Amino acid sequence: MSGERSDALTRVATSEMLATLRPSYSGLHPASAKASGAARGSSKKADTRSEVALRRALWAMGCRYRKNAAGLPGRPDIAFLGARLAVFCDGDFWHGREWDARRQKLDRGNNSAYWLAKIRRNIQRDWENTRQLLDMGWTVLRFWESEIRSDPEKVAQAVRSVLRDKGISISRPLDAHRADGVNRT
Repeated sequence: MSGERSDALTRVATSEMLATLRPSYSGLHPASAKASGAARGSSKKADTRSEVALRRALWAMGCRYRKNAAGLPGRPDIAFLGARLAVFCDGDFWHGREWDARRQKLDRGNNSAYWLAKIRRNIQRDWENTRQLLDMGWTVLRFWESEIRSDPEKVAQAVRSVLRDKGISISRPLDAHRADGVNRT
């Protein structure tokens, strides 16, 4: 995991950081309408593989949540309203994981100014949404898609741990496949 989010908890933006991330799209255009449409079409906004994997792991642990909470900044992928916990599953490419290395690759590619500005704006928006949620008294967890896809149960345990720290009790549902019906959490 890169040093940007060593334990995947919160990213907090300072005004200096935000000032350096304010891209301008003036004069920038996608390579073509077809290419832009293809990129948008292949990029899901909800129910990505990492989101679904994390939700399944959380559900199996007895955690109940809301998906894509519309009334909250950034529409968290998973929200625990009573605990005021927002969870985001950030795509590695679109949200700038290992940004220094990715930026160098994009600099060498086609239409680099457009893509660099686009991803910088996504990073800035993530920080702004995180800051708004923190100001509203929420705890914000952000996980990279590759973290989730490599071990969704480990990420779910991290979420569950925060819920427990907030005093939320979670009772794991009985395993329907166990013959004795004993709940072993």
